[in-house]
Amino acid sequence: MPSGYVTGLGDLTLMDIFILPKHGDVTLGAGPLLVVPTATDEALGSGKWQIGAAGVVVAPQSWGLLGALATYQASFAGVDDREDVSLLTFQPILNINLSDGWYLRSSATWNFNLESGNSYIPVGAGVGKVFQLDKGVTMNAFVEPQYTVWHDGPGAPRWQIFAGVNLQFPVGR
Repeated sequence: MPSGYVTGLGDLTLMDIFILPKHGDVTLGAGPLLVVPTATDEALGSGKWQIGAAGVVVAPQSWGLLGALATYQASFAGVDDREDVSLLTFQPILNINLSDGWYLRSSATWNFNLESGNSYIPVGAGVGKVFQLDKGVTMNAFVEPQYTVWHDGPGAPRWQIFAGVNLQFPVGR
């Protein structure tokens, strides 16, 4: 187990969510998940290829958005001397719209390691802004500090900072 701080990139998680037929204002989706072991440090990834499934529920509100993402993944190949993976995650999502493209957000991912029993639940509170750029491009930038309020076992981060920039490009007609 490392001591001190480690920064870098983690494993790459790919998922394809298929949206199910809509009933009312709630959207449901489910689909396959693949994890590629791309971590830049052993502490930041599993060293294992993983496969699993993901499910999502989204309920837009007049003031913002409520949602949740759940995933399950299990290892099937990778570095032999690394622990096998059997991981369940749950990500509650809350966005509150403000004026001028600003919004408040909370989207910390809860992790339950079914292989080792180690688990942790962080809670986040952040801010973001949506910008309209040239030629119809939309940029969404956010930062969300997250604090672990419960953990069982070693290795849970006390603090994390989740930040991102998303760009959306219009499709030509």
